[in-house]
Amino acid sequence: MQAKNLSGGQELLCINTEKVYDWILNEANFELILTDEDLPIVDEEALTCDDIILDEVTCEVTPDPVTPFEELSREDRSFVIDGTLITLQLVTIRKNFVVTLTFPLVAGGADATAEFPFSRCEQVVLCAPTGTDIEITFTELDCFVCDFDCDVDGTFDAVINVRLCQSIQSTFDVTLEIVADFCEPREELPVPSCPAPTIPPQCPVLFPNDDNGE
Repeated sequence: MQAKNLSGGQELLCINTEKVYDWILNEANFELILTDEDLPIVDEEALTCDDIILDEVTCEVTPDPVTPFEELSREDRSFVIDGTLITLQLVTIRKNFVVTLTFPLVAGGADATAEFPFSRCEQVVLCAPTGTDIEITFTELDCFVCDFDCDVDGTFDAVINVRLCQSIQSTFDVTLEIVADFCEPREELPVPSCPAPTIPPQCPVLFPNDDNGE
């Protein structure tokens, strides 16, 4: 059988994709408390409180680059929804982050930074039967330094407020049969033509001089 043309009507297709079993969006706010942490080292010397603009210390929070989250457990729980008894799953998740503090220096130049890993756990109720995967996407991740106290011994205490918005899904790989159009390639853009040769601007007032030395 010859392959049909890509255009001209829909085809019955078999595709591999992910089925979303459940999907929630939630927001979380929490405080990260740092106690007796050492100030960063710059040029092999530990900073002191006098080296830092204390009221301008800022933070940035990012998911852990290796393990942003871990599923710790999944338990079946019974719920009555709209009069129907249904079994859902209580999923316990640990989310791992890295908060980076930036210390502006009184002397100027590049700011000093220090990283602090931390984790937070939460439980969510999902339709996530055995075999499904849990996927988390952070749609917003922000923080600010609520309190910062520097000690003369070169340590500091800080209270950092973290706010995150997250999308949590339970998914499963499926093979679907659908009716759809095949995609077609876009039109090719024309290759720009060669530019016309140009010469640098000249200085006719200065050179050449046509007064024959007079």
